[in-house]
Amino acid sequence: MAPEKLSRPSLLLLLPTLLLLPPQVDTRSFVVDREHDRFLLDGTPFRYVSGSLHYFRVPRVLWADRLYKMQRSGLNAIQFYVPWNYHEPEPGVYNFNGSRDLFAFLHEASIANLLVILRPGPYICAEWDMGGLPAWLLRKPNIHLRTSDPDFLAAVDSWFQVLLPKIYPWLYHNGGNIISIQVENEYGSYRACDFSYMRHLAGLFRALLGEEILLFTTDGPEGLECGSLKGVYTTVDFGPADNMTKIFALQRKYEPHGPLVNSEYYTGWLDYWGQNHSTRSITDVTKGLENMLKLGASVNMYMFHGGTNFGYWNGADEKGRFLPITTSYDYDAPISEAGDITPKLFAIRNVISQFQEIPLGPLPPPSPKMMIGPFTLQLDGYLLDFLHLLCPEGPIHSVLPMTFEAVKQDHGFMLYRTYLTYAVFEPTQFWVPNNGIHDRAYVMVDGVFQGILERNTKYKLFLMGKIGAKLDVLLENMGRLSFGSNYSDFKGLLQAPVLGQTILTQWLMFPLKVDKLVKWWFPLQLLKRSHTQIPSGPTFYSTTFTILDSAGDTFLYLPGWTKGQVWINGFNLGRYWTKRGPQHTLYVPRLLLFPKGILNKITVLELENVPPQPQIQFLNSPILNSTLHKTYIYSLSADTQSDSEPMELSGH
Repeated sequence: MAPEKLSRPSLLLLLPTLLLLPPQVDTRSFVVDREHDRFLLDGTPFRYVSGSLHYFRVPRVLWADRLYKMQRSGLNAIQFYVPWNYHEPEPGVYNFNGSRDLFAFLHEASIANLLVILRPGPYICAEWDMGGLPAWLLRKPNIHLRTSDPDFLAAVDSWFQVLLPKIYPWLYHNGGNIISIQVENEYGSYRACDFSYMRHLAGLFRALLGEEILLFTTDGPEGLECGSLKGVYTTVDFGPADNMTKIFALQRKYEPHGPLVNSEYYTGWLDYWGQNHSTRSITDVTKGLENMLKLGASVNMYMFHGGTNFGYWNGADEKGRFLPITTSYDYDAPISEAGDITPKLFAIRNVISQFQEIPLGPLPPPSPKMMIGPFTLQLDGYLLDFLHLLCPEGPIHSVLPMTFEAVKQDHGFMLYRTYLTYAVFEPTQFWVPNNGIHDRAYVMVDGVFQGILERNTKYKLFLMGKIGAKLDVLLENMGRLSFGSNYSDFKGLLQAPVLGQTILTQWLMFPLKVDKLVKWWFPLQLLKRSHTQIPSGPTFYSTTFTILDSAGDTFLYLPGWTKGQVWINGFNLGRYWTKRGPQHTLYVPRLLLFPKGILNKITVLELENVPPQPQIQFLNSPILNSTLHKTYIYSLSADTQSDSEPMELSGH
């Protein structure tokens, strides 16, 4: 039967719908031109010069600012990960709201005229907790992550069947801005070498996204053998100090024809607590970039803007010992943690301008910064004083201690409690076999702080106590392993503690909801408790303050404090570890602070020791490179705020 012709009125009714469709969607394409070793965008030779940033490390209201600065730097694309654990906090529970709205981020990128190279995992590394895998996977303790283990694949399939259909409209050939998608991430560094798993992922991507989208893998030179997959384009990653010629030759072994691609060209590096702040020289970074662009390679700079590991989201490495990553993810990147343009960006922009047109006009100046304080914090009470509020449902009882994962406590803190069944009159060693503390334990007897035990360290702790003495062990999860072996990194007491030669049993476990309690407290004042001496051990402090109309971003400094967690107006700013460094300040975006006339509340959970004067200050510049504990005193009138430089009066 011949198709029925549409009348003129019918065509007019369809016109508004037709106008909403992306123009010439069928002509849009991004493909590999193997004959000429290049990419083609809509049939035209194309090379991307891209930069990484992570929407999950930047508050949503700042996305447009960071993307605009990247576009003005001469970039034509951005690259970012999708952290599974950020979007599926519980199995089958999904969150794409607020700062988790990655589709709003894709929209902001399109406004900035930036193409997108998407890295949805399921594993992402990114120095993010558990490499982006949800901790609830470990509720099945025998699961084998990143393999064809049926339990792992079932969870991955369920997640991608939610995520990828949402991504589909954003693919470039569908009118969106996503030109390519990575399968897994640096899989060759995992050593599992499970090709069935990789083939399963590639098949899943194809089934849900179609055949047109370009799929790729990324590995360092040592990981190409196990990380590459036939039918998926192989790319490499390396930094300025690496042998570019040798590594690109390795890529050619797996991709004899097609463009050279460095998917992670390192502009800086990450920081670990207790080590120096990492930097990469401008000269080295720009020289390597120029050499790659001369070869016609496509390059993504990792990171172009690092951002912040707010809350508990930092990852960790294990290199002989456990190395948690700092709250700051500044990365010595071209755009600083606070979103300011650095000399490194100007130098990179100059290199890019030699190879392609860059936007004309000046780049934005640094955002306003403010310096206020000092403020003296008031003691709210020991953490143990608030146990009934931190764990209102009461403790879980078990003969042997259970892990965080076993009691569905993914992040933060859990208190383990038992009672001595005999008197200990002499100092007796308290220890946990088989490196069973993950990651840091704060030990108290009858409420009195005794000291700490830490993963992969040989601290010795000796205890005494009468019959029935209450033994409390507060365990801190300091971030799950995020790279390489990435084995199941369970948290808590993994073995029963031993006192002398006695295995301690009959434990009460209190999963602590610290973030919820801090929100309850704000803006209420806490019950103040009197103490005749400076407290030690896990203790809450707080104060309120106001700011002036001219306020800007700032950096919280806690001189003399040891280690803990900070909240501003109920927002979990992240971890501090002033005693260990190198990071001594926490970035505080202006948006977290209330305007003039409204009280702001800061709450600090200090886990070990407070200084004699429990003060904090807000500085106008960060301190990210100090691994030695120093004391600074800043002179500032209580009723003024200025951008004057701090003066060091004493150090020890």
